[in-house]
Amino acid sequence: MNALTVSVVLLWAAVLALGVMLWALSRQVGILYERVAPMGALVTDAGPPVGAPSPSFALTSLQSEPVSVGGVQGGPTLLFFLSPTCPVCKKLIPVLKALLRDEGRRLRIVLASDGEAPAHQRFVREYGLDAMPYVLSTELGMSYRVSRLPYAVLLDAQGVVAAKGLVNSREQFDSLLNAHEMGVPTIQQYLSGTSAAA
Repeated sequence: MNALTVSVVLLWAAVLALGVMLWALSRQVGILYERVAPMGALVTDAGPPVGAPSPSFALTSLQSEPVSVGGVQGGPTLLFFLSPTCPVCKKLIPVLKALLRDEGRRLRIVLASDGEAPAHQRFVREYGLDAMPYVLSTELGMSYRVSRLPYAVLLDAQGVVAAKGLVNSREQFDSLLNAHEMGVPTIQQYLSGTSAAA
C-alpha cells in the first residue's frame, strides 16, 4: 500500500465523517425548529382586553386631519404607540413603512404619542412619517394602559380590540395581524392549543 492509496482512503473517511456530522447537525436544527415556537408580541393584561370594544376617540393629527379611533371604521386599524426618544421605535419605522406599503389598502396605521407638538413634528419630518396619521393624546395612551414602548393595538373594523402587545420586530407586528386573521387572541395561545375565538 503506497502513500497515495493511504491518503485517498483517509480523505474518503473524512468525507464520510463530515457527511454523518452534517446529517446529525441538520437533524438537531430540525428538532430545535420544532421546539422553538415563533415569538409573538408580548401581550399585557392592562387596558381593554382582546375581544372588548375599544374606547372611542375623535382626535386631530399633527397633519391637521381628523382621526377617529374606536367605533366602526372602514377596516382594521393598527395603533402604534411610539416616542421620538425611543430607539426601538426608531428602528421600527422602516417596518411601519413596509407595513403601510404592503397592507395599506386594508389596514390603517395610526401613530400615537404624547408630549409637545414641535418635537413630534420634527420627528415626523426627520423620519418621513407624513403618510400615517400621527396623533398626540395622553388619554389615548392611558385608556390602553400603555406603560412601555413600542406598543401596538390592532382594532378590527368594528372597533374591537383584536390583538395587542409590546413589539420590537416585523415578526411581532405580523403576529398581531396573524392572530387577528386566525380569530385568536394571541399567537402564543394558538400554538399552545388554548386559543379561544376572539
